[in-house]
Amino acid sequence: MKFHWFLPTNGGDSRHVVGGGHGQPAEASTRPASVPYLGQIARSAEQLGFEAALTPTGAWCEDSWVTTAMINSLSERLKFLVAFRPGMTAPFVAAQMAGTFQNLSGGRLLLNVVTGGEDTEQAMYGDFTTKDERYARADEFLEIVRRLWTGETVTFDGQYLSVRDAVLHQIPDPLPEIYFGGSSPAGIAVAAKHADVYLTWGEPPAAVAEKIERVRRAAAEHGRELTYGIRLHTIARDTSEAAWAEADRLLAGIDEADIARIQAGLKQSASEGQKRMLALNKGTKDGLEIYPNLWAGVGLVRGGAGTAMVGSYSEIADLVEAYHEVGIDEFVLSGYPHLEEAYWFGEGVLPELTRRGLWQHPAPPAAGRAAVPFGAPAPAPLKVSAS
Repeated sequence: MKFHWFLPTNGGDSRHVVGGGHGQPAEASTRPASVPYLGQIARSAEQLGFEAALTPTGAWCEDSWVTTAMINSLSERLKFLVAFRPGMTAPFVAAQMAGTFQNLSGGRLLLNVVTGGEDTEQAMYGDFTTKDERYARADEFLEIVRRLWTGETVTFDGQYLSVRDAVLHQIPDPLPEIYFGGSSPAGIAVAAKHADVYLTWGEPPAAVAEKIERVRRAAAEHGRELTYGIRLHTIARDTSEAAWAEADRLLAGIDEADIARIQAGLKQSASEGQKRMLALNKGTKDGLEIYPNLWAGVGLVRGGAGTAMVGSYSEIADLVEAYHEVGIDEFVLSGYPHLEEAYWFGEGVLPELTRRGLWQHPAPPAAGRAAVPFGAPAPAPLKVSAS
């Protein structure tokens, strides 16, 4: 299994749930999305063993390409799962940007293709297509980009996109993996053709299994097999009681007026995935544990991923195993605040998964020069003579 973390560029970070997203303005945070702070999260995630960090996209986010380019040099191994919208960038430009990023970063780019689920937000970018049209355009976009990445001279005349005699000189090495989500039939069809990793939001394992099976059947029609990932928040603590106390604290900090306002906006969403998130929390603070140790409280005021794994390290490891058993191999996680929660999960749950033989640190730190092998005598103290 692989575990990824999250860079909170959508309004910054806080000790409370930062609301907004999916067409709703992000609320003010207490930790702005500065380069030093995002770099601190990235370095911590890398040290703890996370494979990559997702950087979101949207009108209320800092630009994902610019952000990750600025903080890339602050870490050494961590990859960046850059979310971007194919309708906002010409396919040749996107292929070139990806090639440059991949080659100059030493192969640390992953791409999260987001078609855009909200018509009103897309209109801010000057894009007036419908959701199904955006998926059709993404299909053309990904075909062009993948062909360019192979070094092919591409001439393509589609319904939405066209290129003529396009040749890319910035061939990415290795090719970035494509992460793609979408719960509607149109979204699943595009994922089946082009995705390397299909992403879903955190529903109970049975619902995730049903969705994976639909995607798997669609991919098989193209002779393809995909990897499957899930997007979740996490609240991990030494004990179950401590974890649920933290969930209760976050819930107490969510104002009922904010719930009503944001829920009203999210109900206008055309996203099938967003509708499924709303169905889990029902717009109320009651009954939010929708499956053992799976909590829907975040989605009351946050668009997109709205569920969190809550519990002791062992309980969350059990839930991770339950998802793994239905086909999930990659976990894209976050928590409030993102710096501290990375340590709670990285120092608590990941070692538990290692003990179960389910995970290994991708780059265990080498012993420092001053490290003393177990059982060996400590070196004599350095004597300094007075001068």
